[in-house]
Amino acid sequence: MRQIFSIAALLAGSGLLLLAGGLHGLLLPLRGSAEGFSDTSLGLLGTGWAVGYVAGCITTPMIVSRVGHIRSFGVFCSAASIVVLLNLLILHPGAWIPLRALSGFCFAGAAMVVESWLNERATPETRGRIFGFYTMINLAATTVGQMLLTLGAPAGYLFFVIGAIVYSLALLPTALSTVAAPVPLLHSRLDIKMLWTNSPVAVISVFLVGISNSAFGTLGAVYGRQIGLSVGNIAIMMSVALLVGALIQVPIGLLSDRMDRRIVLVGIGSAGCGIGALLAIGSSLPPLAVIVLVAAFGGMIYSMYPVIVAHANDYTPAGEFLKTSGGLLLLFGAGSIVGPILAAAMMTITTPQGLFAVTSAAHASLIAFALWRMTQRKSIAPADRDDFVAMPSGVRFSTPETLAMDPRVEESEVEAEYEEYEAYEESREPADPHESPDPDTSRM
Repeated sequence: MRQIFSIAALLAGSGLLLLAGGLHGLLLPLRGSAEGFSDTSLGLLGTGWAVGYVAGCITTPMIVSRVGHIRSFGVFCSAASIVVLLNLLILHPGAWIPLRALSGFCFAGAAMVVESWLNERATPETRGRIFGFYTMINLAATTVGQMLLTLGAPAGYLFFVIGAIVYSLALLPTALSTVAAPVPLLHSRLDIKMLWTNSPVAVISVFLVGISNSAFGTLGAVYGRQIGLSVGNIAIMMSVALLVGALIQVPIGLLSDRMDRRIVLVGIGSAGCGIGALLAIGSSLPPLAVIVLVAAFGGMIYSMYPVIVAHANDYTPAGEFLKTSGGLLLLFGAGSIVGPILAAAMMTITTPQGLFAVTSAAHASLIAFALWRMTQRKSIAPADRDDFVAMPSGVRFSTPETLAMDPRVEESEVEAEYEEYEAYEESREPADPHESPDPDTSRM
């Protein structure tokens, strides 16, 4: 517990960040729907978030290398707070979509800075515990943020102001922490050829899961509102989907350690496809039935990503975990850009249940491809594979720094990534000699 207490301030900052993100992410589609925004506009909010988040994961290391961790984190949190207030001041989808992209960018950047501090404090012996506490706190904070909406209607300014305040509060724990400034941030690279060679199933599946998860995460609240659920029931529905998805990861992971992970993935996908089909054709389900079905649906879709990552790494050469997982992260983000657009179009053309028609189509495609690949390559024996490790998914995208905390990562692999990035930075144009010293070179 001593190690956990030593990073309490960082965990608190991360928790506040995720609390504001959970509130903001659910508030926008509810308020936008109430303001009469089209399904297409609401879907583009999710696409904007995904674009911004992936861009943040790619560019944040360069930003931090220029101005330091403390300044970067302050800018990210302040900008995210400003975005929430601008959403309130400018109630128009033409403004909300680029603002949502900026929000995703800032959220990714702030999360990466916090995670880099946590990774700095982690040792090979404590990485698993830190990773577990971090995941647990983020899940709890996101759930609390979403459940805040049960306290009132999304109309008015109250929840926007609360979101802006919490984003600003996230600055305080890290600003007042005495933890040393961390090492340079990791960066994601996409090597499709390498990923495809190692695991075609992972490449196709993670893209399709990105489509499904982002479509539901962005438009699930809109679906709930359009079928007549109260704001409270919508918040409960989205929260229990997330909670069940987190809880079910452990038994599914244990199962995937004992058999071909592709079979487990097909089973999860089939369950998700079936539940989605029920929701797609159930136009007059009572609220309780919808919540129960969506909870089961969330259990399926939010447990797929970790199984895919585990399967990909079964075929990954030693020392390539971060490259593989970082590439899958970007493919998941690419799917997340597409998903909300497809689902919004289907909801506009058909009914609110069109959302689940899109998710079911994605899952059916995943099932078909995985079954075909099972006829092309045999599974690795369970004794020759790494153990499954539950990973955060569905709350937001993981970041390269989240991956670095994964207990499967060897310390030497993290160090090699840092050294490669530092070599890249040294090869660039030298900094201005008159520039003031970076405050992050000292203790905070």
